[in-house]
Amino acid sequence: MEKRVVFRSAWLPYLLLAPQLVITAMFFFWPAIQAVYYSFLLQDAFGMSSQFVWFENYAALFRDSHYLSSFKTTAFFATMVATSGILISLLLATMADSVIKGALVYKTFLIWPYAVAPAIAGVLWAFIFAPSIGIVTYYLKLMGFDWNWIIDPEQAMALVVIASVWKQISYNFLFFLAGLQSIPKSLIEAAAIDGAGPFRRFWTIVFPLLSPTTFFLLVINIIYSFFDTFGVIDATTQGGPGDATKVLVYKVYYDGVKAADLGSSSAQSVILMIVVVTLTVVQFRYVERKVQY
Repeated sequence: MEKRVVFRSAWLPYLLLAPQLVITAMFFFWPAIQAVYYSFLLQDAFGMSSQFVWFENYAALFRDSHYLSSFKTTAFFATMVATSGILISLLLATMADSVIKGALVYKTFLIWPYAVAPAIAGVLWAFIFAPSIGIVTYYLKLMGFDWNWIIDPEQAMALVVIASVWKQISYNFLFFLAGLQSIPKSLIEAAAIDGAGPFRRFWTIVFPLLSPTTFFLLVINIIYSFFDTFGVIDATTQGGPGDATKVLVYKVYYDGVKAADLGSSSAQSVILMIVVVTLTVVQFRYVERKVQY
């Protein structure tokens, strides 16, 4: 028999929900409505007056080759961050789950990066890979590899991907480790008795049981790569060199804050929101079919 919570007061549930609803309305719905409104406006160079131009800002964006190239940059960046972050975290969680001695210390060290702010993570990796004083750069030069992400677009992209993945690994690790620990050991032991090797046990038993966790982290990591990596990019490459690391979320900030083009920036934010919502719906519509609950 299903148990349901019954409140004595009809107003109590709404009172409990009110703080979260107010916060969501103030910091999500109201800014989103403002972004849609400003996307139909065109301001003068000094921001003193504005003109209602309907969809001209959107049309101008899709005629802009720099904006269209940022879609390719974002797609590559999001794919690398989400895929690498999930695979590395799954590997680390599998290793941590099999550790017996010193497991608590090992797990604690893997969780620490999540406490680091994205901007701090970007600065940290920028110092490690600094062209003149970076410790990693020093050893790369000893091996005959010239590393200078300030002028090399591919190296700049590699830097922000590494910093973004490192920042998100701890979050993924926690969920994968919890998923691994929830799998009954008897299933794995039975497969081992039947002669299944470690790889076969993982691929046929462990990974299918982790599919709900993997799907959840796939959605979260794609959203993270589209939005929360702004701090990493702003603290390191600032979209450069050229437009090599200018992903969609950073272009919204650059055009709105630095270029003072509020109409175009608002239109970009609306498009970005539509893209992310569409990707999320597609994942729930098609990818979730392969999830085994």
